Amino acid sequence: METLRLIVVLVHLIGFAVLFGSWAVQAFGGERKITKIMDYGLAIAGLAGLALAAPWGIDYDLNYVKIGTKLVILLVIGAMLGIGMARQKRGAAVPSPVFWLIGILAVTNAALALLWR
Repeated sequence: METLRLIVVLVHLIGFAVLFGSWAVQAFGGERKITKIMDYGLAIAGLAGLALAAPWGIDYDLNYVKIGTKLVILLVIGAMLGIGMARQKRGAAVPSPVFWLIGILAVTNAALALLWR
């Protein structure tokens, strides 16, 4: 069971890497726009995170405050991606605060996972 949980943790990390990596490419590659790959990374990280939030026959209690905080941040990132994508479809540029907030919140979510015990 632990091996399966670790595989889901790996998938969760891959989702974060896809989200943050595609954001970083756009941030430091010239054009600042929202891509579908960011959506895919968010979906992968979110689904794997929800799977990790289920009790896997572990001996310790889950930190539901941490899980809830990370879920709220995930939803805010999703909202920012939706706002940016809607603006792009209308031909307008993605607002800088929205674009930068996506990257900041993605790193914040990873930092919470690592540092919050």
